[in-house]
Amino acid sequence: MADEIVNKVANSKLINIDLVDFIPKGQRKIINLSDWLFEEIILKELDFRDKIATHDWEQYQNKFVVIQPAEDAIVPSWAYLLLTSQLTGIAQKIIIGTLQDLEDNLLLESLEKTDFSIYKDQQIIIKGCSDIPISNNAYSLLIQKLKPLVKSLMFGEACSNVPLYKQKK
Repeated sequence: MADEIVNKVANSKLINIDLVDFIPKGQRKIINLSDWLFEEIILKELDFRDKIATHDWEQYQNKFVVIQPAEDAIVPSWAYLLLTSQLTGIAQKIIIGTLQDLEDNLLLESLEKTDFSIYKDQQIIIKGCSDIPISNNAYSLLIQKLKPLVKSLMFGEACSNVPLYKQKK
């Protein structure tokens, strides 16, 4: 009789954590500031204010919004603040930057709000590969949250991981 193949990974006490699971669900919307400028480079205050007054702000209801700066334009801070003022109370979250900045911010906020006490005295492996880019800051925050609680921390996959921390006995 042949020896039975045993899946040691499936039978282990390792708990897998995938940071993608902490990313809030919801629609993302981008406001490209270049689209609000004359010839995508010049801010004309009256035109800018007119566009704000006539814009459909309800399309951002409960959305995660990023206001993308204009690449080659010099835009005064008040322009971003005016847009933010219009979105406040409508959008769920507003960030000035890139879509990746928004995703990083949402993930970090989610990690800050999470109670990790359920992982006390557990062996944790943090998933290393993802279809979604995860910032090193998010991984760093996760380690800071978990290390005081867990028996061990690893990074990667169960079959090939990098040990990060092991609690002293």
